[in-house]
Amino acid sequence: MTTVQVPERTYFGTDGVRSVAGEFPLTAEWVMRLGAAAAEVLKAQKQSGRTSVVIGKDTRQSGDMLEAALAAGLTSRGVHVVHLGVLPTPGVSFLTRHLGADAGVVISASHNPYQDNGIKFFGAGGSKISDELEASIEAMLGNVADLPAISGTTLGEVTNYTEAERLYAAYLGTHAPDLTGLRIAMDCANGAAYRIGPKVYQAAGADLFAIYTTPDGRNINRDCGSTHLGNLARIVREGGYDLGVAFDGDADRALFVDSRGNVVHGDHILLLNARARRESTVVATIMSNMALEVKLQDAGVHLTRAAVGDRYVYEQLQAGNFKLGGEQSGHILFLDLSPTGDGVLTSLLTLAAMKEQGTTLDALYDDLTMFPQTLVNVRVTDKVAAVRNAAVQAAVKAAEVRLDGRGRVNLRPSGTEQLVRVMVEGPDEAEIHAIAAEIAELVRQA
Repeated sequence: MTTVQVPERTYFGTDGVRSVAGEFPLTAEWVMRLGAAAAEVLKAQKQSGRTSVVIGKDTRQSGDMLEAALAAGLTSRGVHVVHLGVLPTPGVSFLTRHLGADAGVVISASHNPYQDNGIKFFGAGGSKISDELEASIEAMLGNVADLPAISGTTLGEVTNYTEAERLYAAYLGTHAPDLTGLRIAMDCANGAAYRIGPKVYQAAGADLFAIYTTPDGRNINRDCGSTHLGNLARIVREGGYDLGVAFDGDADRALFVDSRGNVVHGDHILLLNARARRESTVVATIMSNMALEVKLQDAGVHLTRAAVGDRYVYEQLQAGNFKLGGEQSGHILFLDLSPTGDGVLTSLLTLAAMKEQGTTLDALYDDLTMFPQTLVNVRVTDKVAAVRNAAVQAAVKAAEVRLDGRGRVNLRPSGTEQLVRVMVEGPDEAEIHAIAAEIAELVRQA
């Protein structure tokens, strides 16, 4: 097995730079320096010609401050900046490609509360930049103060691109099925999709009732969106809607509720689209339910699992030249259509698959009955040693033999605490609880 060495990074995490806006590192001063550092790295990568960067944001109050600071840093080093305005993360990816920019930047903290924000870079193709490029930008941060001054015509310029939303909506419309006759409720999370989501669905003929479409800078994701589906489910049930669809703050994920208010999540979405697209392989994470694996096997589709996180799903899709993958959260990747997760696109493709298969979300929910799952967190002093312990590993193997393909065991150290997480899944609830308890006790002893 080949071990990939990830470059050491201080500020960039798995999804860009994240923090409380206004606190280090997301202060105006630091972000301006980040913009200057990114400019130098991007210019060196291009080597000739004027470098250009597009910037989009969600509806957070802090977005304007961070956008202005980043643009100041970029233009101070001679990079042209194009403001796209409020636009979903996948819209920024699309416009990066469409406009031929050298990079794109999204200012968003996705499904987090409004106080948080983040900065994520896309490369020219619309995919997240590599770990190596992020490391190069971080290394340049310490050299910004020593760079020679730039002035006059060599400074960058800022323009506002007013056609961004129209072009992205037109792109989404090419993948929209005829929604005439469908009564749909939509939760826009007071986020980046608050205009474009309703616009695309109405253009496709849906009888639409949209909620949480009045962002004020502080209400993004507040008791709404794909992480808070209660109000949407109630509206769908009480209003007699056929279904509901919800996006998160930056609209890179989508979840549904069926007409009864049941949550139709990423596992359901993967199953339906795999059938409709006749995929041979689907990539999901270790958290996807075993029931999905069984149903995909019945359809002749192989399921391969990645670590938790859309970037790891993306890496496995790329490595295997596969097209469809995603997470239970509704972050779904259709790599033949977009290099990043796209909530509105996912929802449109899922409804198209529903029509192609002649089914409903109610029937899909009933078809994919989730296996019972139990999760036991065991506090330890050395989580890695506990997971590698010979007795623990032997118990896991014995449990897998006992389940005989009817279920699975996942043992993993927590990424943030001294915990080992013991997850067991299978059709018999009493059996999986017993197995989890046995393995957890061995972990404690280890």
